[in-house]
Amino acid sequence: MRSTLKQKKRLVIKIGSSILTDAEGRLDPLVFQRLAAEAADLQAKGRKVILVSSGAIAAGMKRLGFATKPHLIPQKQAMAAAGQTALMHEYEKAFAVHGLNVAQILLTRDDLADRRRFLNARHAIAELLKWDVIPIINENDTVAFHEIRIGDNDNLSALVTNVAEADLLIILTDIDAVFDADPKLNKDAKRLSVIASIDKSLYKGASDTLRPGSTGGMRTKLEAAEKAADYGVTTVIANGRVAKAVERILDGEDLGTVILPKDGTDRLTAKKHWLAHTLRPVGTLLVDAGAKEALIAKGKSLLPSGVKSVEGDFSQGDPIDVKVEGEAAFARGLSSYSSKELGQIMGRKTGEIEKILGYKYFDEVIHRDDMVLLSDKPK
Repeated sequence: MRSTLKQKKRLVIKIGSSILTDAEGRLDPLVFQRLAAEAADLQAKGRKVILVSSGAIAAGMKRLGFATKPHLIPQKQAMAAAGQTALMHEYEKAFAVHGLNVAQILLTRDDLADRRRFLNARHAIAELLKWDVIPIINENDTVAFHEIRIGDNDNLSALVTNVAEADLLIILTDIDAVFDADPKLNKDAKRLSVIASIDKSLYKGASDTLRPGSTGGMRTKLEAAEKAADYGVTTVIANGRVAKAVERILDGEDLGTVILPKDGTDRLTAKKHWLAHTLRPVGTLLVDAGAKEALIAKGKSLLPSGVKSVEGDFSQGDPIDVKVEGEAAFARGLSSYSSKELGQIMGRKTGEIEKILGYKYFDEVIHRDDMVLLSDKPK
């Protein structure tokens, strides 16, 4: 299975703060130089590299004299702004040695949730790669707040695989691999070389971050791998402090953990991956058991007759979840009608829509093409 990694041509490489900083929390120029040399070698061999880089907040903490990350959002935003310039300066210096330019791309969930902005980001990345420029992507922590945050760069890197149309995600961290238990707590924990699919037991053994300036931990890396797998992308989680880690992974060496993608029948299209993992629902439709059966087993669109109640205040085209009362959401899609309109037509036949509203956009409340079925993932 590892031998197939040699065929991967477009790579998203996520680099954690723990790799980029030294024991004192300062950006380590030697690490940037090593990473730039590896990326330049990959480019020379015909591969395209997109970096998703943490480190801005860690750099800002050091620059502004903070020993621990503050809790107030404005302070975090200011810290990210101060640290982002230092982070990009190190990348620019390191890649310039190899005659390569870098480009900074800062994203929020809003950028990726808006389909037009999502496609604009995709086109910009494609052009940069044509020019052999290294895109360096980070969450825009300076303007982000809870409602528009992705939350961590592990999950951002998984979303970027879709934006950049990549075929491999490599997450470089300070842990050797995924283990069957937390190696920090259990000395008998065993490394997992290959994971066919991620189950709840792996999350139970996943640790959270313990380093100041970092966000996430093994749990967020597993979440990212699941998102990438849904899009048909393989993920490798490995220790970024190991010499030539990326090259050795691509050569098929048994390094880190490989998480396999879903096969052709289960993987999501780019649009449905966007629906499932990028959009944040603003409302919910409660449906009856018959509607759930029609959506899951028969691949049907959602009609107003199957809707029992409407929760939330949303407009036409907004993302909404679909569920049976008392159960978790099983689908997500773009609503053909506003919440106010759905309140009037729910439970009615499609032939009655125009009579009730005085107009009709569509027969369907959510068209099948604008809907994705959700997996039962641990929260």
